[in-house]
Order: sequence, then structure tokens, then C-alpha cells
Amino acid sequence: MEENDKLSRWLNDEMNELELNEFKAQPDYAIFDKIKNYSSELKTTDFDEDKMLSNILSKPKSNVIKINSYQKWMYRVAAILVISLGLFFSWNTFSVASETASNGSKNSFDLPDHSKVVLNSGSEIEYKKWGWENDRKLTLKGEAYFRVHKGSKFEVGTPLGKVTVMGTQFNVKERDNRFEVTCYEGKVRVNYQNYEKIITKGMSVAFEDGKIIDVPDNLHSSPEWLQNELYFYKEDLKSIIKEIERQYNIKIETKVETLNQEFTGTIPSNDIDIALKIISTTYHLESIKKNNLIILDSSNESK
Repeated sequence: MEENDKLSRWLNDEMNELELNEFKAQPDYAIFDKIKNYSSELKTTDFDEDKMLSNILSKPKSNVIKINSYQKWMYRVAAILVISLGLFFSWNTFSVASETASNGSKNSFDLPDHSKVVLNSGSEIEYKKWGWENDRKLTLKGEAYFRVHKGSKFEVGTPLGKVTVMGTQFNVKERDNRFEVTCYEGKVRVNYQNYEKIITKGMSVAFEDGKIIDVPDNLHSSPEWLQNELYFYKEDLKSIIKEIERQYNIKIETKVETLNQEFTGTIPSNDIDIALKIISTTYHLESIKKNNLIILDSSNESK
């Protein structure tokens, strides 16, 4: 309601200088200003009340037409509704669209050009619908698999790096300080800090803490997580626990010092018992379940 009140005050030029400067600083101000300019070009015929009253009085009483205040009010309401609908549809067109996949779930959806996207757990994407066909850019936080229709340049930006393609299938993973890209079809250009590399089908590239990681080729036709398997390559226990928490929407507490031993292999994302068994066996831990909390502690053998 507060945002609507600000918009109304701005449209009616009722803001003071401080309020106006704050309103102009909003990221959506350019859109509001453009809509206001378009709507200002809509002209309606001036309503001359005095002239209409004179015409009415000059006619025989039997033909007198009464226009009361209620009718005037209805005209104004109708005009406001027309403008409001225009603003609503313009807002939907120019606004930023977002898609999310909460912990423990995945989200599949189509972009305006019918490119396919699957978001992994704990991930989100933002993009602008307006002019999408000519400016296919989106922002990703987390992990997603893309099947891109051929067309203009398609760009995926993340806090750690950028991926640019034309039409292909690829996976992008951005978790904490690790950035990974795998190409399943076509060609992908990867930018990470000052590093740039083009990868093709079956190739992967990964970075962590500013360093490149030598990863093997990927012979799969799609990401393992689409088949409920989490693939890790030279990742520590902390990273593995965070990913399991996202996939199962649970909380894991460790009562051991951080183990630097790196893990390479797969862990199921649809069977928590097997997942915990793999971790426990690899790192010599015991797991204790307490409702939605899992505690990992050193096993008796390692004590």
C-alpha cells in the first residue's frame, strides 16, 4: 500500500523535493517515467460545463437533460480505471521476472523464447521479459541446467562468472566460491575474472577461490542431479554438507573439526540414509537424527 501511495503522489505531482529525489533513485523509476509520458499523450475532449448548461437552459423545459454529480464521478472513475489498467499491463511487460527453487525442490520453466531451464535446489533466476528475443540475459544464483533455442546471444551472469552461448545445452553451478560449467551440446564461452575459455560437448571447467580446477570430461547427456545424483569432484566435507542440506531441506550439525580430505564421487539426492552412510564411511563419522536435525560426530573407531 505504501508503494502505491508513493506512485499516486508522484503521478499527481504532490511530492516535495526530498521525496521526489528518493523516488527517482528507485531502480524502476525509468519504467514509471516512461509509462507516465506515454499516458500523458492520451487526450480527451475538454468538458465545458458552462457551455453545456447554457445549451440546456435555451431548450424547452421538456427536453432538459440533467447531468448530476454522480455521473461526473462515474466518468472520472472510468478514466482512472482505464489508466490503471494501462499501468498494470505496462508494469507486467517491463518488470523483472524471477523463478526460484527452494531447498528440497526443483523448478522447471520456459523462457519467453521457449528455452528450457531447470533450477536445482536453493537457486534463483531473474530476467527481463521486455525485449527478451534481442537481449537474452539472465542472472543466476545457485545451479541450473539450460537448453537454449538458437537465436541471439544468450548470457548467464552469476556473482562469480559469466557464460555466453548461441544455442546449446549446458549446466552452470555457482556455490559459495566455486564456479562450474559443463557443456552437453554446442559451444559455450566461459568468463571467470580475467580468464576466458571456450568449451564444447563433454567438456567442463571449474574454478574455486580464484584458481582453475582440472576437471575430467563429462560423458553424460545431462547433469547427474536431474537423475537424483549429486556429483562431486575434489570437494571438501563443508561443501558436500551444504549441498545435502539444500537437496533434502534439512540442517546438519558437525561436531568435528573441518576435514580437508577431498571427495570425488556421487551421492543420492533422494535417499538421505544412503547419503549419510556414504559420508560417514568416507570421513569415519557417525550420524544421529533428531527430527529435522542431523548431527555428525566422530565415530568410536576414530576416537
